[in-house]
Amino acid sequence: MSVNVTMPKLGMTMKVGKVAKWCKNEGDSVEKGESLFEVETEKITNEIESPGSGILFQIVAPVGTTVPIGTILAVIAEAGEQLERVDGIQAGEAVEAAADPTKLQSAESETETTETKRILATPSARRLAKELGVDLARGPGTGQNGKIKGADVEKYHKDGPPAPKITPLAAEIVKREGLDISEITGTGENGKITRQDVELALAAAKDAPQEAPSRVKVIPFEGIRKVIADNMHASLQNAAQLTTFTEVDVTEMVRFRDLMREEYKNDDSVKISYNDIIVMATARALMRHPIMNSTLVGEEILVHDTVHLGIAVALSEGLIVPKIRNAEKKTLLQIAKEVRELAQKAREGALAVEEVTDGTFTISNVSMLDMDGFTPVLNPPETGILGVGRVIEKPAVFNGEITIRHMMTLSLTFDHRVVDGAPAMTFLKDLARTLAQPMLIMA
Repeated sequence: MSVNVTMPKLGMTMKVGKVAKWCKNEGDSVEKGESLFEVETEKITNEIESPGSGILFQIVAPVGTTVPIGTILAVIAEAGEQLERVDGIQAGEAVEAAADPTKLQSAESETETTETKRILATPSARRLAKELGVDLARGPGTGQNGKIKGADVEKYHKDGPPAPKITPLAAEIVKREGLDISEITGTGENGKITRQDVELALAAAKDAPQEAPSRVKVIPFEGIRKVIADNMHASLQNAAQLTTFTEVDVTEMVRFRDLMREEYKNDDSVKISYNDIIVMATARALMRHPIMNSTLVGEEILVHDTVHLGIAVALSEGLIVPKIRNAEKKTLLQIAKEVRELAQKAREGALAVEEVTDGTFTISNVSMLDMDGFTPVLNPPETGILGVGRVIEKPAVFNGEITIRHMMTLSLTFDHRVVDGAPAMTFLKDLARTLAQPMLIMA
């Protein structure tokens, strides 16, 4: 019996995935549990195992296709089993379907709208037109109600592009002046190019300033960058985000960091940082303020009894947030080692699915960029995200006197639908107090 291979759900917030690679070709034998394909999400690129054994009968979704979870990607058949092939998915069609999954079910009746008319075409005709570079606006086709079929596309391709409609006098001027007729818009009947159209195009060409061509680097807005952008936009659109700030005297934290470095100076595998201390302090503060360690999923607020703390890592292709699982149970040394291991895995693209999914809170530290503070954007479905600025020496009042102290700005963005301002600010105040007296985290 055949087995359908579908787009898996890798994490609570995943809605779509991109087929990054097929590990098998059509006709290859596959075993259940064997690596079959790779999926790219906003979190990670991960290998997916085959759900069954047999022959890879058909790859429905080729590499580069982006589809909603649950969409059929391939079909695995038993040896000797006779199956009918299903309509494949093209990348362009799949992206559109990801925005509206119902379109995958109605592809045969799908229509496209141009500036002048609606174009009816079968999916096979659309695929062929894309391959051959044929403009479907050449229709109508020979199908019902003028629908364009594959045979129509082949005829359009064989016949070549339609000759532009132009008056004899206009054609003579075009030939004499060496103009590109494709760049002239006709204003005559049915778009026919007239003498006036040609004269206007000729005048515009002569009046146009002769500037040196500018060089523009084109970066495709796709892949991880596009997914991150979509998620950030959705986060701002769908959550009632509010950010509060506080400045913390972290002079004692600086001393504490130096003491810890001295204590572990003989351990080359770790070097205690401010971020490690902040991670440990945040995990413990979240246990004292559990509503901040919650996620909003559908119509339910899930308050978690363990902290899966996300640490934002900036990569050249975008931001990724690996998780320190059960952070509230770990020592400072364990946290320091795990933070560095996860950051290294992120740079190497070696993170596992469980290391980037199901977080309960996120920390985004921009101190290495010499920034004092910023407004972080929530990582749905989490309730809060902590922004951390640089540690800087500046004049401050301490024990009634103005002296030079180490200061740091913290920012907390929270979902006002889940938590009110007072408890969120109480959490931030508690965290600030702990960082000002860091020996408290060792208690």
